Amino acid sequence: MKVIGILGAGGQLGNELQIAFNADAENYKLVCPTLEELDITDTQSLAHFFANNKMDVLINCAAYTAVDLAEMEKELNNYINNIAVKNIADLCKKNQVFFIHISTDFVFDGTKCLPYKETESTNPLQEYGKAKLAGEQWVKEGIVVRTSWLYSGFGHNFVKTMLKLGKTKESINVVDNQIGTPTYAADLAQFLFTIINEDLYKNNAGIYHYSNEGVASWYDFAQSIMEISESDCKVFPIPDTEYKTPAKRPNYSVMDKTKVKETFNIEIPYWRTSLQDCIKLLNEE
Repeated sequence: MKVIGILGAGGQLGNELQIAFNADAENYKLVCPTLEELDITDTQSLAHFFANNKMDVLINCAAYTAVDLAEMEKELNNYINNIAVKNIADLCKKNQVFFIHISTDFVFDGTKCLPYKETESTNPLQEYGKAKLAGEQWVKEGIVVRTSWLYSGFGHNFVKTMLKLGKTKESINVVDNQIGTPTYAADLAQFLFTIINEDLYKNNAGIYHYSNEGVASWYDFAQSIMEISESDCKVFPIPDTEYKTPAKRPNYSVMDKTKVKETFNIEIPYWRTSLQDCIKLLNEE
């Protein structure tokens, strides 16, 4: 039986990972500390956690994700997304635990118009991206998975916000010149389950890009949510100059997934297909 640790288990990806691994409960034991049980910014608490839990793999989904607030809370953002990652990586190495760390497409500046490969230069535009990029450097013997525009049936996310607005608003304005790929957290969780279940993570350390297939603007994403949910709310496109935020976002952050598909021999679902699955599940609930 493999023991899998999940940090940030209460978040979108953390919850989806629990569903994926619990479906094979005979072969897996999960260690999922709550925020109250483990403060990843506390080195003593982290050391205590590792001392009391012998794990095979640790997946770090814990992150400071308030992109705009990070411009003001720079120190906290940097500690959670960078320094804590170093401490976790050090403890993983010391305790012979394989480390899988989740990162972001926001490590890129979005000045390209072709999908970004793992080998391309990074240049984050905001404090969040800078801290996440700094955190990646500590994962030398594990796997870093960069993902984008994550959503699921859990927590707060763009899909759930749009579904709520679709029921209460006649129309909304959504940015149409920021391009990326919506990613269903359940798909990412299934990918992580697969590489652990089949031992594919072994001897394949490095950085990988994983998002759903396809390309969309936030406007496309919102429009699809309204269509699939059969909402009468109209969606109007606007440039990001009309929707100012404290943190600058990349205008293009589509990621090339050739490496992850060839290394692990996987197929990745199209973003709109997965969006339909998520909304259907939310409707059933």
